[in-house]
Amino acid sequence: MKLALAAFLAATGPAATLLAEDVPDLKRNTPVPAGQQIPVADFFRPALLREPKLSPSGTHIAAIVTAGEDNRLLLVYDVKTQKYDILGQSGDTDVNDVHWLNDKRLVFQLSTQKLYGIGLFAADVGDLTATYPILQYCGSSLIAVPRADRLSPLVWNSMDQFQPPWRDMGAVLVTSSMVSRTKGVNLLTASLEARAALMQPVRENNDGHILDRYPVPGGGDTVGYIADKDGILAFSQTSQNGIISLNRLAGGTWVRCPVDMDHWALFGCGNRPGELAARPPHMEGKPSPLVLLDGATGKAGETLVDDKGYDFVGGVYRDPVSGEIIGATAQREGPHTIWFDEAYQKFQGTLNRSFPGLVVRIIGSNEAQDFFLVAAYSDRQPTMYNWVDFKRHTSGLFEQSAPWIDPKRMQPESIIRFKTRDGRQLDAYLTLPAGASKGRPAPLVVVPHGGPWARDNWGFDPEAQFLASRGYAVLKPNYRASPGYAWMFPERDQWEFVKMSHDVTDATKAVIATGLVDPGRVAIMGGSFGGYLALEGVVDEPSLYRCAVAISGVFDWEQLIRDRKYDYTKFDWWYATLLRRLGDPRSEPAKFEALAPVRHIDRVRVPVFVTHGGDDPVADIGQSTRLLSELKKNNVPNDSYIVGSEGHGMLHFAHRVEQYSRIEAFLAKNMAPAAAAQ
Repeated sequence: MKLALAAFLAATGPAATLLAEDVPDLKRNTPVPAGQQIPVADFFRPALLREPKLSPSGTHIAAIVTAGEDNRLLLVYDVKTQKYDILGQSGDTDVNDVHWLNDKRLVFQLSTQKLYGIGLFAADVGDLTATYPILQYCGSSLIAVPRADRLSPLVWNSMDQFQPPWRDMGAVLVTSSMVSRTKGVNLLTASLEARAALMQPVRENNDGHILDRYPVPGGGDTVGYIADKDGILAFSQTSQNGIISLNRLAGGTWVRCPVDMDHWALFGCGNRPGELAARPPHMEGKPSPLVLLDGATGKAGETLVDDKGYDFVGGVYRDPVSGEIIGATAQREGPHTIWFDEAYQKFQGTLNRSFPGLVVRIIGSNEAQDFFLVAAYSDRQPTMYNWVDFKRHTSGLFEQSAPWIDPKRMQPESIIRFKTRDGRQLDAYLTLPAGASKGRPAPLVVVPHGGPWARDNWGFDPEAQFLASRGYAVLKPNYRASPGYAWMFPERDQWEFVKMSHDVTDATKAVIATGLVDPGRVAIMGGSFGGYLALEGVVDEPSLYRCAVAISGVFDWEQLIRDRKYDYTKFDWWYATLLRRLGDPRSEPAKFEALAPVRHIDRVRVPVFVTHGGDDPVADIGQSTRLLSELKKNNVPNDSYIVGSEGHGMLHFAHRVEQYSRIEAFLAKNMAPAAAAQ
């Protein structure tokens, strides 16, 4: 039962003009010949298929597929007949975030320009062209699908706080009667007038009751909702002055929970009413487990996952019928799966034996729990989606996410450990190019991740494989803010950005000490917070790196705080959080002077490449234009790639290809061997 989708999409999907002249034909969905260099585009093409989801009874699979160059469509596949339907439109419009309501109806998001949400839409199996909107142009997102009434999805209208007439609604229970009212309207061909007519909000459900008119205790702005295991609204999270609060819905009223959200992390609902899956505050020198949290008392209950070396970082897996937590996935030095259900433990053992050498994860099943979708991947193998029929004892490939990648030509990713200057041990991931050894040390590109409260994980990384294919070793260090390691450090270190830069330096020097990389040919490259670390690295360590690449970075935190203060929304909790946790530039000018590498460009001795999107909602383009101005003022060699229509990172494929083509040329120019450089 292989989908065999690639040829159809390549032949019929929409296409657009690429910027880079040497981009190969994107209709090719097989690897290039072994003797040919792998094109830049092959590493950064969007996945052919992603996020496959089984309908409740397992009769159909819904997924997002990519057509042409960069257009995301909805695919619905009939498991029995092996036929499929595709819904989408040409232009810069994409389908995202698909969910099944029942076996015949599903909902999904539409977005435009990779930046802006159009709304939440529904479609029926067998008639995808009759797509109809549920909510449009009002920040709608799905919270949950109630198990007892699957055609009444719980939807959050996040524009309620500043755009009437939705004020004070917060969450809307969208009912089947509302769906029927708009059924049969084809959004993809409807006129603007017809779309406008469908934008009128429905304020009430069948009982005439507005779901979220309950006042939040103490006021504040809603930042999220959590439903219970049955899909019924149970918790909300609100923000006031940068402090997140947790509230539970009790008797038609929001009640503040005695839970310190500065220190607890939530992973969804628990197994009983009023319960959450959560990670508790850190105890000094002890990793934080995954536990069940009583929202009413704020007390931790049963421990689900307790790792002796890492804070819990991952997600939970739920029984498709009961909604109870039956397993968890955790990120340690590598991926790890834990099952609390004996049957699933046996399933996992069978899967591990069936896919040797790969990480195998169950991503969904039918309600009978005898037909499964699984994802299998490794450091060299992009994700493959497979089906497993335990009832008939058969299995097979559904579709590959990147069939144009040949795993045999990819390089292994090693997990290494390094010590920070204050004696802590962290993980990093090292990819060496073919032929690298102590006798033939490779040039090194250090790639710190963004966040900073994100982390790198073991697995297939197209950026690392691209650089390795060009002859570079790639080091991806986790640093003290990376989730999983916070238990090792004082709490204040979660906001000590300079110390994070020191961790990256320590990891770099540790790899240099192995003799596997050339100490005279080291570059640093990062995006977002990683862009900050890249520039901070060449400011603090002017003799360690040969060049730097900064992608969508933040280079002056005082400037970011000013930008956030005047953000167009009036409930930007991030601004208040920065003031509270990072500090106030007005009272701590020396601290913010030290935190701003753009103010110290006189210390930079190496070339810098800067790339940014003009519509970046996270780090304003002014961060990079100011950096370029300072580089030119201080006669620092520099190059840039600025795209006015892009967001945080190059979201459009053509722009990604152009960006990495320019990065490749920049590194080749500035990382040449010393003799060649002379």
